[in-house]
Amino acid sequence: MTVDAPDADTPEAGDTAAWDDWRTYGEPDLPRILAAALEAFVEHGYHGTSIRDIAAASGLSVPGVYHHYRSKQEILAALMSATMDELLGRSRAALASAGDDPVARFEAVVESMLRFHMARRGQAFVGSSEMRSLDPDERAAHIALRDEQQAMLRVLLEEGVAAGVFATPYPADVARAISSLCVGMASWYREDGPQSADELVVRELAMARALADSGATG
Repeated sequence: MTVDAPDADTPEAGDTAAWDDWRTYGEPDLPRILAAALEAFVEHGYHGTSIRDIAAASGLSVPGVYHHYRSKQEILAALMSATMDELLGRSRAALASAGDDPVARFEAVVESMLRFHMARRGQAFVGSSEMRSLDPDERAAHIALRDEQQAMLRVLLEEGVAAGVFATPYPADVARAISSLCVGMASWYREDGPQSADELVVRELAMARALADSGATG
């Protein structure tokens, strides 16, 4: 989620209704085969997991899994698509809730990305580590969704610069840095850590805002 993205028509593009309560997370709403695959891919990796492993974990027979998905590759692609759909859906809903203020819009999307990578660590890990395991067409589709998220953040930074509320002359670079900050949460955040998710959001938003104001040359 840290690669330069093409222009987006508007950051609000796409449906938001499913994620109106974008700050609230429960268990991932995944079909049981995808939920079983997620657990197995996190523990053993894509190549270390067999269809038989997924079948056993989901309480199905191997033919039962193949009734729903034609291959392990199709399972991986469906899981990664579900991950990106949720990330983008929550980001769009956060943006829609933020009104017209460019700082509020920027902070809403960054907060949504932070919360997603704290609450969906397993999916974020698989999304990053197993992109290489996707077939070329599926990889291209995943990258397009990832780039859409990146474009949303970049456009918001550009809008803030145009409005005079952000100082960076490098909005695309800052967007990549902030995306990396958000993605990195998945590697070290723990629910039982010394700071709550809300406390970390406040801290990380302050860092994101500092990045948005950094790099001016005079």
